[in-house]
Amino acid sequence: MEDDTRSQVERYRLLVLRYEALDQEIDDLIMSYGGVAEKMPPEALEKYRQLARERSDVQNELRRLEQKLMDEDD
Repeated sequence: MEDDTRSQVERYRLLVLRYEALDQEIDDLIMSYGGVAEKMPPEALEKYRQLARERSDVQNELRRLEQKLMDEDD
């Protein structure tokens, strides 16, 4: 059980790093258009949406994993 928890914590750590990388990529993309998503051309806007969806998926996975780890802690 301890190995499983350790692997889940490592997975969580990797997800946090992925979330932060996606968040930075989104910030960089928005800032390259003056900080306003509305100024983006269609290709950049699509890239923004794709990154935002991926970031949302990672965030949801983080929440699921947090809940699982919290449940195991009880």
